[in-house]
Amino acid sequence: MNGEESTAGIETVPYNMADAWVRATGHLVKSAVEVNRAALAAYGVSDTDRTSGGPSVAYARPEWELTRESDEPGVLSVGDRITFSKTFSDEDVGAFADISGDTNRLHLEDEFAEKSRFGTRIAHGTLVSGLISAALARLPGLTIYLSQDLSFLAPAYIGDRLTATIEVIDDLEDNKYILSTDVHDDSETQLIKGEAVVLIDPVPESDDE
Repeated sequence: MNGEESTAGIETVPYNMADAWVRATGHLVKSAVEVNRAALAAYGVSDTDRTSGGPSVAYARPEWELTRESDEPGVLSVGDRITFSKTFSDEDVGAFADISGDTNRLHLEDEFAEKSRFGTRIAHGTLVSGLISAALARLPGLTIYLSQDLSFLAPAYIGDRLTATIEVIDDLEDNKYILSTDVHDDSETQLIKGEAVVLIDPVPESDDE
């Protein structure tokens, strides 16, 4: 899905072209610290993020969508299900390339990507799988990743609106759970199939509580 393999017959272009393009987008996200500050200043906690029935540990934007199906709000049980949706923009892809260092030209250069098997630029696979982490952040409690298995089944195209769906499939006790972790696009094509193990800690109390 990340298109890391080389494609025969493609004219070699100096790498610094892609590197220069990514540097030009550096104003989008200067550092992880600025990302955090921007989240604190601009996101705010939305009502939809309180569907867990407890303190929210995640910020939200109006264009994001969140749903939760649970028998008992605030308590995690087998069968509980959360979906998280957002659209992946060109700015998202450029910012991720800048932060991660993954400046694969398949994600950044139109002319290069047109000659690939995909025929156009695609989003980074790791960026798309980040939707799963976004959904996990909306579980009741403080979610800690213990493991994640993923299979990439289809590419995500820039501009696609994608939905991550997580469902609790087993309770391992001691606040550990196994979850299915899937990502689909708006046409219901499955892009990612996976399974995660998480640990759920209590949400730390804030200073003003």
